[in-house]
Amino acid sequence: MQYTIRNVPKALDAMLRERSKKEGKSLNEMVLEALARAMGFAKEPVRHRDLSSIAGSWVEDPEFDRAIEAQDRIDEDLWR
Repeated sequence: MQYTIRNVPKALDAMLRERSKKEGKSLNEMVLEALARAMGFAKEPVRHRDLSSIAGSWVEDPEFDRAIEAQDRIDEDLWR
């Protein structure tokens, strides 16, 4: 099957071309892989590299609080 895709944003085009060059693949291969991932047909699961797995997981640590305590002090002589 063959498709013609129009109005590809310049930023997307640049990203696809850069990535295809980096991975040593043709632009066609890179676009097909991106479409497959987006539609859930990827060979490998998408790896998200955000902080969602640790967000909201703050643990109180008195030792840490003592270690940074000096940062909370204001040197009055420096502010005159």
